[in-house]
Amino acid sequence: METTIVQESAQYLKTAELLAQTFGEDAARRDRAGGTAKAQRDALRDSGLLKLHIPKEYGGEGQPWSLVLRIVRELAKTDAALGHLYGYHAFQTVLPHIAGTAKQKEHFYRESAKNNWFWGNSSNPIEPSLIGERVGEVFVVNGHNTFSTGAKDSDRLAITWYDSFEKNTLYIGIISTSRDGITIHDDWDGMGQRQTDSGSVTFDNVVVEADEIIDLTESKGTPFATFDAILSQIVLANVFVGSAEGALEEAKNYTITKSRPWYLTDYEKATDDPFIQRSFGEFWIDIQAAVQLVEKAGDKVDEAWNRDRSLTKEERGETVLLTGAANAFGTKVALHVTSSIFQVMGARSATRKNNFDRFWRNVRTHSLHNPIEYKRKNIGQWVLTGEYPTPTVYS
Repeated sequence: METTIVQESAQYLKTAELLAQTFGEDAARRDRAGGTAKAQRDALRDSGLLKLHIPKEYGGEGQPWSLVLRIVRELAKTDAALGHLYGYHAFQTVLPHIAGTAKQKEHFYRESAKNNWFWGNSSNPIEPSLIGERVGEVFVVNGHNTFSTGAKDSDRLAITWYDSFEKNTLYIGIISTSRDGITIHDDWDGMGQRQTDSGSVTFDNVVVEADEIIDLTESKGTPFATFDAILSQIVLANVFVGSAEGALEEAKNYTITKSRPWYLTDYEKATDDPFIQRSFGEFWIDIQAAVQLVEKAGDKVDEAWNRDRSLTKEERGETVLLTGAANAFGTKVALHVTSSIFQVMGARSATRKNNFDRFWRNVRTHSLHNPIEYKRKNIGQWVLTGEYPTPTVYS
């Protein structure tokens, strides 16, 4: 049985590696163009990886989060936007499992596996901007979200809104992206993550049916109900570390084939320069440490996820410490590696044609949404007091 699991994991990883190689062929060009990576998203649909994490009893592959995260990192090596989209698809898919009823969990898992849905979101977790008016058993939602993830070309959208009368009551809904009244705008103007389909979305009298509203009665008050924050942060940690791995590979290939030794030295090749060798050694060491930390955190996520509604506050806290540390350290390493590779490649590497700066831009753009200083503070507070980080949308 264990051998079969290992073989399955290797097969899925091989599929991801082949996809990443294909995505890497035009990643630099697509980054410059922005917009929707339609062909690449369809390749992910065709790969079977969209249902990797869905339990087998509902038509999925039943694989653990640690494998999903490995695949996120693999895709991010050549295209951070697609790694991000895949990881966020996976974590949006499990929202009914985390927060909904057993019936909703089964329904959305089965339908997603059967229809091979690609999930996105249009939700502002800090300042929800949509307002819903209850009409009988349904809600009619209006408003404008300035930010989304994977909305364009998705099959399902996870959205949040406030009740127009109960101002402090927040609702979560899972709806068809093609629903009447939804307009997805091509206005994402980030300097990085150019193909994450993160433009704004307008809702004009969008109907959310009763069975599309996540019923919180079974999950309310449980530590497991806040597991989505853990998943989003460890997904991004793997995007960052994968970006660093990809940047190092690009820098190595360029340095070997194109870089020139500094003219004041007697070295025949740039690769003979001990300062360049030392820099590559530093990059590799830092990345190995980051990889080990995200994989340790991934194993902890598996352990916590398997606890399901039995997850305790302490078990959640231990998981947040590791995923937060992986995110903070992964961000630090990725920013350093992706900005420093130019020093070893040389002046001719810094061209728009090469577009090597996309690795740094991708990491820098998304890391700003989630400042690592607060993760360090939360972890430091635990070190000093034993108090676990308070559950939020980012921890």
